Amino acid sequence: MRFQKLLQLSGAVLLSALSLGAARAATGGEPAAVAQIDVAFCLAATAADDMDKAGPACAAVIDNEKTAKPDLIKALIARGALLARHDQIDRAIADDSRALLLDPALADVFNARGELWLKKGDKPKAVQDFGAALRIDPNHEKAKANHKAIARELERIGAQMAVAGKPSFNCAGARRPVEKAICGNRELADLDREVYAANARVLREARNDGETKKLQREQDDYVARRNAGFGRPAYDLKKAMQERLQRLNGVDGY
Repeated sequence: MRFQKLLQLSGAVLLSALSLGAARAATGGEPAAVAQIDVAFCLAATAADDMDKAGPACAAVIDNEKTAKPDLIKALIARGALLARHDQIDRAIADDSRALLLDPALADVFNARGELWLKKGDKPKAVQDFGAALRIDPNHEKAKANHKAIARELERIGAQMAVAGKPSFNCAGARRPVEKAICGNRELADLDREVYAANARVLREARNDGETKKLQREQDDYVARRNAGFGRPAYDLKKAMQERLQRLNGVDGY
């Protein structure tokens, strides 16, 4: 009889302890155990391009403190790619950046983030990421192509900046008033350089020597009229240069 009462008492104590533990977990007295979420649901939803399912499925993995590092990286990369496909560029960059913090040896992710920077118009950051991808994997074909293209573009921009405000001729030797005026005005200097470059292009594209000579005579006539007309009350140097550039570039049926 005493043994039976002892069993009943022990059962009551155990039940009370379990109830108290559940109550504490429910009220925040002690942290409840967080179950690890399977990353497969996130990966499947992103592969299916299903934004409605991928959002909660990937967030459940990414926001879960129990998620293993490899699964967290997979979920971030998958969600980042999905966001990129749906033009949510800033969020995609954020996911790729977090994945790279966890594993800085991901050449594919550096390349992907570089392409996102390019979409945002941030070419220096893009070329930096393409370079990082190539340092990890020198044979990364996409990164090589991207890096080459953007490096050329940056080189071209740098070259343009280097000659910005400089005309087609050496200002140190400028003698005519019109030449000095062009050298003293960045906008006119840029226009002069563009006219010179456009004329050089049409000369290269000439079909024969006769056409080349004809085109060069037109350029010489323009320069002569410019030199003679500058300084006259009705003469507009900027307008004359713009009209010559338009003509060379094929505007007005030239």
